[in-house]
Amino acid sequence: MSYAAREVLIKAVAQSIPTYVMSCFKLPDSLCDHIESMISKFWWGSKHGERKIHWVAWKSLCKEKKEGGMGFRTIKEFNLAMLAKQGWRILQNEESLLTRCLKGRYFPRSNFLHATLGYNPSYTWRSIFLARLEIIDHAGLWKVGDGQSIKIWEDNWLPFQQGYKHNKLVKFLSLSINHQIALCGEPTKPVSSLSGQLISS
Repeated sequence: MSYAAREVLIKAVAQSIPTYVMSCFKLPDSLCDHIESMISKFWWGSKHGERKIHWVAWKSLCKEKKEGGMGFRTIKEFNLAMLAKQGWRILQNEESLLTRCLKGRYFPRSNFLHATLGYNPSYTWRSIFLARLEIIDHAGLWKVGDGQSIKIWEDNWLPFQQGYKHNKLVKFLSLSINHQIALCGEPTKPVSSLSGQLISS
């Protein structure tokens, strides 16, 4: 079998069959490694009782073709991406049956981004929660509108700041006419003319 045919089989069959399961549950790392090992052996032509030399590392084969790889999926990362997509659906479709069930059980008084794991969670919720921690919380960024839903000290909303949030201690807060804010290591300067409603106890 040619390498072109093997590539098609790997992408269309081996890496597509577990897609539905990976969108609902976090697969164990050992299972992901086993799947990748079988795919790698198939790619290099290994058969029962016969092992061929793997000339290139699997991580290199998972790179995009323009970067010198074959464009194969890394099972662990693809699994987290599928679960993060479910989390995004929870954020976007608040009236869906899934969102209402999970909200009633795990975060009745908050939203998905500020939900906790809870007591005795189901494996589905545990998987989606892990994807939120690994992907959405780490790489997600708020697009600022009226600012009503953003917690400025906790949420990611600063696109040019490392970590997307404030990481400096507040030196002091001057409630003068312009409500000047001074941060550690920086000279005192007016950041913005804040109204009295913006700073509250």
